Amino acid sequence: MGSKTILLLVVGVLTAYYVYTPPPDNTEEPGKAHFGEVLGISQYMKTLMFFMSFLDVPPRSDENVTVMETTFNNVLVCVCIPTQKSEALRRAIFYIHGGGFSLGVLECAPCGKFFQFYIIYFIKIFTQTYQLVLIMTCCQDKQLIDLMPSSFQPNKSCVSEDSAGGNLAAAISKQLIDDPDVKIKLKVQSLIYLALQSLDMDLPSVWENAHFPALTKSFLVRIWSKIFIFTTDRSLEKAMFFNQHVPPESSHLFKFVHWSSLLPENFKKGHFYNSSTYGTYELSKKYSGFLDVRAAPLLAEDNKLHSLPLTYVITCQHDNVRNDGIMYVPRLQNAGVRVTHNHIEDGFHGALSYYGLKIAYRLENQYLSWLSENL
Repeated sequence: MGSKTILLLVVGVLTAYYVYTPPPDNTEEPGKAHFGEVLGISQYMKTLMFFMSFLDVPPRSDENVTVMETTFNNVLVCVCIPTQKSEALRRAIFYIHGGGFSLGVLECAPCGKFFQFYIIYFIKIFTQTYQLVLIMTCCQDKQLIDLMPSSFQPNKSCVSEDSAGGNLAAAISKQLIDDPDVKIKLKVQSLIYLALQSLDMDLPSVWENAHFPALTKSFLVRIWSKIFIFTTDRSLEKAMFFNQHVPPESSHLFKFVHWSSLLPENFKKGHFYNSSTYGTYELSKKYSGFLDVRAAPLLAEDNKLHSLPLTYVITCQHDNVRNDGIMYVPRLQNAGVRVTHNHIEDGFHGALSYYGLKIAYRLENQYLSWLSENL
């Protein structure tokens, strides 16, 4: 196991142990106080980004691929171009790294393994001034084509992601297909342990994995709330943690995430559906983004899903957002979309990034194999 993998594991486990300890029932807000924020040194995500920066490595080219780093609409982009000549036009992957919209380690970009594809790899897309539509704008912008060589085949493209990037990839797929002026036409979308909604934070996968170090409930809630709040106001985070953030006026949206009807029996495991305690209209009006389908693709109407391309969904058993992906599968299938679902029983959130572990290589090989056959 490489030194960087060991460092990633140690930082992740120790940080999770300290930061993500579940709160007592009588606490005022979810999660233990974050050390950096208590001292006034930094916000938590900035602190975590600082430690993760030690894992960064420069873009690396080899005999198969030329790797370049650039920016596009203020988003850091890694462009991977195969060096081997090809008679046929090449397929392309637009890969959106997750990391809670915040953490991107370039070494995790599987550029060298994709030497048969062109890659546009988006990383570190989140800042305190981040807007949800920024990454969508990048993928829809016609200038994006200019980053690709002339041998790029626009009608054989894929939007792919992991983790929080799945939220964006699913939204972008819909945006690209609906816009007739965009030259990039998706053939497939590939979604890896994706987060698709923050409407219901009381799913069986959350109950079972609330304290799992790779992605705890506290961290998941903090990430979701950070998307919509750029102030010191923690009210939405607190309400989300206790599943009390959706107002009665939006209760009709729960049908899209009603896990008792969408999950297969083996994923319910004796859990029983409990109706959420409604939040206030004032909170949802102030931070309405969590009700926006662009931020929560699982809330899309069935007739808005039918035009999506062939889809590959990877879910992991030990993952708080496991049920998001599993619920998305029947939603897509009911809308007439062809779906391949690969559930990893021994998988955990972020497994693809833990190079040096056997599960990372197994997951990567399955992912690449599917892409090679279907893109």
